[in-house]
This record gives sequence, C-alpha cells and structure tokens, in this order.
Amino acid sequence: MATNSKHNLQSKLHEIIYEADTPAGKVFDVLLLVFIILSIVLVMLESVNSIDEKYHVLLNIGEWVVTILFSIEYILRIITVKKPFKYIFSFFGVIDFLSTIPMYLALFFAGSQALVTLRALRLLRVFRILKLARYLGASNQLKDSIIASRIKILVFLFAVVISSVIFGTIMYLVEGEENGFTNIPKSVYWCIVTLTTVGFGDIAPQTALGQFITTIIMILGYGIIAVPTGIVSAEYVKSSRKEDEKNSINTTPLQTNSQSCMHCLESKHQDNSEFCHKCGSKLHHE
Repeated sequence: MATNSKHNLQSKLHEIIYEADTPAGKVFDVLLLVFIILSIVLVMLESVNSIDEKYHVLLNIGEWVVTILFSIEYILRIITVKKPFKYIFSFFGVIDFLSTIPMYLALFFAGSQALVTLRALRLLRVFRILKLARYLGASNQLKDSIIASRIKILVFLFAVVISSVIFGTIMYLVEGEENGFTNIPKSVYWCIVTLTTVGFGDIAPQTALGQFITTIIMILGYGIIAVPTGIVSAEYVKSSRKEDEKNSINTTPLQTNSQSCMHCLESKHQDNSEFCHKCGSKLHHE
C-alpha cells in the first residue's frame, strides 16, 4: 500500500515537473520561468555598484531564496524519474545543475555568483510551455542546412584566414611599425577586423598604398559576407523541398505534446498516446 502511495506521488510530481500540457504542469513551468528571470534581474542589479551598496543584503537574500528553490526543484527532477542519470547528463540536466551551483561556489570562491546568469539558458523551457515544439520545423531545417553546408563553410573560412594572413603581412610591410602595424599578428588582426567590416579604428593606414589596399579589403569584405549566406540558403531550399515532399505524402501531420516518459525522458509523443514510442513504457499512471 505504502509502495503504491509512493509510486502515485512520484508519478504526480513527474507530471507537474516534466509536463506542460496539464494545468499544474503549466503553472509550475510559468513559476519556474518567473524565478529564473527574477534571479537574472537580481544578479544584474547586484552588478550596479550604486544599487548594490544600498540593497546588497536584500539582493543576496533574494538570490539565496531562488537558489534554494532551484536546488529543491533539481532534486525533485532527479527523484521523479526512473533513470536519474538519464536526466542528470541530459542537456537540460546539465544546464539545471550549472545554474544551481554558482551561489554555493561563491561561499568558497569570490565572484562565482555572477555565473548564475547561466540560468538564462533555462528559459529554453518556454518552448514546452507555449507548446512551440510542433512549430520548430523551420529551425530544424536551418540546423540541417548548416550541417549539410559545414564542409563548404569550413573551406570558405580557411580561404578567409589565408587571405587575412596574406593581406596582413602586406600591410605590415607597407605601413610598418610607425603607423601602428607593429607586428604581423597585429596586422592580421587589423585585416580580419577590416574584412568583416567591423572597423574598430584602433589602427589605420597612413600611406596612399596602404589606404588603397584597405579599400580593396573592405570591398572584398562586403562580398565575403554574402558567401556563407548563399551556401546555407541553397541547402535550406533543398531541405524545404524535401519537407514539402514529405508533407505532400502525409496530408495529416501528427500532433505532438509535451508529455514526458518517466523512464527515458522522451517528450515528443503524439496526442492521446498511452505508451512511449521510444521505450514502450506506459505514459499514464493511475
């Protein structure tokens, strides 16, 4: 009897903590996001000396309250799943851990509390709350396009680096140390800054030949910016066509929800599913 009660409590907590389709789960995740934002705001305010001098104690108390709440939440996430290590070493598990420990580290290492800004990464959970997961096809296509273009992009970046070394060396020879080009690495740095059209202005050519070469580099920079965009765009078009072909075959795409499996933590299940499509475990526990 006690075992069943414990199992039911674990299932209920799992439903609240890991799922956003239930009213309780949605409230939990919204409150979680509120505390995440509150924590980030507290750290930002603490970094302002005038505010920290007046309200340091209050800000510190607030951050400790949030940290303790996050610690409790992290522990509950571990004990409400069948395979705790699956969660601990998952993407969100690592993020949750890293966003919880900074205040504890601050007890031993001064300044570590600033690392709590890592909690901003936890805002990624908003996709579950707003049920945007089913609309992320476009972002997946972009990711696939970038992966498919990686070789071409790497070759392009290699060419840019080689060009920067060549032009940087030329500018070092043309301008010399008296005009700020004190060594080749610094000249290469200037070339990269100019080529990317950032132009910090900390180093500027003074000779006519140097200014002419700089003009060529800047014009090349505008052309170079468009190259990786074109590469990725071409792959994106291919990916979109493939997706359209899939949709034309399946005219009634399946809808997914945020329901999470207690065993494998898989969360992309079809509506009204009773069993996990990944491990086969039962999703609903009476």
